[in-house]
Amino acid sequence: MPSKGIFTTRQMEDIARRRLPRAVFDFIQGGAGSELAIARNLSRLQGIALLPQALRDCSAASAEVTLFGRRYAAPFGVAPMGFADLVRPGTDRALARAAKQWNVPYTLSTAATTSIEAISPIAQDNLWFQLYPGSDEAMAASLMERALKAGVTTLLVTVDIPVPGKRVRDRVNGLAIPLRPSLRTVLDVARHPAWLARAALGERLGMANFTASKGGMSGLAHAEFVSRQLSCPGLDWARIAAIRAIWPHHMVIKGILNPQDAVRAAELGADGIVVSNHGGRQLDPAPSSIEVLPAIRAACGDALTLILDSGVRNGDDIARALASGADFVLLGRAFLYAVAAMGTEDGPSAIIDILREELLNTLIHLGCATPADLNRSFLWPQPADAR
Repeated sequence: MPSKGIFTTRQMEDIARRRLPRAVFDFIQGGAGSELAIARNLSRLQGIALLPQALRDCSAASAEVTLFGRRYAAPFGVAPMGFADLVRPGTDRALARAAKQWNVPYTLSTAATTSIEAISPIAQDNLWFQLYPGSDEAMAASLMERALKAGVTTLLVTVDIPVPGKRVRDRVNGLAIPLRPSLRTVLDVARHPAWLARAALGERLGMANFTASKGGMSGLAHAEFVSRQLSCPGLDWARIAAIRAIWPHHMVIKGILNPQDAVRAAELGADGIVVSNHGGRQLDPAPSSIEVLPAIRAACGDALTLILDSGVRNGDDIARALASGADFVLLGRAFLYAVAAMGTEDGPSAIIDILREELLNTLIHLGCATPADLNRSFLWPQPADAR
C-alpha cells in the first residue's frame, strides 16, 4: 500500500513542485508553445464520464491484460522519458526495477540517461525500447541491434518530432541542447541543496545511448549530433518500412494522431501504434490523444493494438482510455512525480500500486471483472454506435 500519507498522483506532483529546482520541474511538467495541448489532454480525459453497471459479480476482478502475447499485471506501463535522472540519480534504474517487480512494461528512451545495456539486466523481459530514427540511419540501426542483443521484443518508433517543439519554459531556464542555464536557474538550484547534493554524487548526466558511439566528439558537436538524432524533418514512411523490414519482433509506431496515418501503419505491417501528442510537448495546436482515439479505432478496427499516452494521471484516466478504445496506456510524468516525492526506493512501486488500485476500484464500480470488459457502452453520454 502507498506510504508516507501519499495516495494520489496530484499529491506527488505538489511535493515534486516544492522539492525540485524550478528548471527541472518545468522540464517535466512543461510543454510546447502556450501549453494548450497539455490542458486539452487533461480536460478531455477528465471530462469523460463512465456509466456504472450494478449487481455484477466482480469478486474475482483482476487488472491483468495480454498484450503482444505477453501477460501483464495491469493495462499500463512506463512511457519512454529522456533525462529522467534529472529528478534523482538512478531514476531510470528504479523505474525499470519496479516495472519488473510489478510485471508491467518499462520503455527505455533513446534519450535516456542510462544505456540499453545497463537497463536490460534490471527490466529483463519487461523491457521495451523507444527509437528516435533521426537523420543518422547507421546510428538507428546500431541502436536496434543493441536492443535486440539486450532481449528487447517490443520496439516503439517515435515519429512525431520532425523538428523540436518550442518549449518555452526550457528556453527561459536555459535547459536545452547545448545546456545554457540562466542565472535565475543557477540561483534556484542553489536553493535546493538536497537535490543538488544528490545530483553531485550521481553519475554525470548525458544521453547514455549515444555516449559510447560518439565519445570522441567535442561537447558542441555532440550536442548538435544528438539534436539531429532526436528530430528529423526528412523522416518518411519509406524509413519506417525499412525499420519494419529489419526489426524481427513487435513494432509500434509512436506519435500517431491522424486516422489515415493509423491505416497506413497497419498496411505497413506495424503491430500497434501509440496514439499520442507527445504529452503536449511538440505541436501545441494538436488535438488531445483521447479525442482522436475513437476515430482511429473506427478507421483501423482490430488491425492494430492501440496504446494511448498523453494526459493520463490516475486509474480513472486509464479506465477512460480503455473504454474509449485503447488496449493499453503509457504514463510518463506520473512516474517522475512519484520519484521526486518519494525517492527511488519507494516512489516507483508506490505509483504502480496506486494506479493499479485506483483502476481496480473503478473497474468494480463499473461492473467489470477485467479491463477487457470495458468498451464504449460505458461512456456517458453513450455514443450512438454503442447503444
